[in-house]
Amino acid sequence: MRMIILGPPGAGKGTQATLIAENRAIPAISTGDIFRANIKNETELGLQVKEILASGGYVTDEVTNAIVRDRLTKSDAAAGFLLDGYPRTVGQVEALDEMLADQGAALDLVLELVVQTDEVVGRLLARAQEQGRADDTEEVIRARMEKYAEETAPLAAIYRDRGLLRQVDGMGSVKEVSARVQEALDTRPTNGNHSAL
Repeated sequence: MRMIILGPPGAGKGTQATLIAENRAIPAISTGDIFRANIKNETELGLQVKEILASGGYVTDEVTNAIVRDRLTKSDAAAGFLLDGYPRTVGQVEALDEMLADQGAALDLVLELVVQTDEVVGRLLARAQEQGRADDTEEVIRARMEKYAEETAPLAAIYRDRGLLRQVDGMGSVKEVSARVQEALDTRPTNGNHSAL
């Protein structure tokens, strides 16, 4: 299975992605995790990304596309994968289409977690306190939410038009959301001929 999980920061994508990946035996590929690892290791990419994230911005498509393209060539992603945090822009959708076309593959499903903004802000502020994440101030969180609405939310419409989108209520406990996610996965459409743009 090749799939994407969409949703604003704090929607629980990472948690659900891990559960789905374990259940389906596919790698959960999180661009956020890749970026954070580079920040922790103080690589050149990490220092660049740290500055962008601190201001509530997104890493450029060029950098992100290159990282994802490289990751999808790894052997563990050959039979399937779950992308978390990518694509985030229409340009990234087009880049992913090209990557999959090069592999003779196509997406099976796009899952979108739908949550309320105030709930997400509360979740992220709580997480920031627990994990000591300095980049998660309320101002930065709300800036990310606005950026998501502007750039990423329209991707749902693209995938809806392709017949790939399944929306899931992301409110409630991890167990409740996970049950809804599994139901959405079990009722997914067959891929058919969803060709690249």
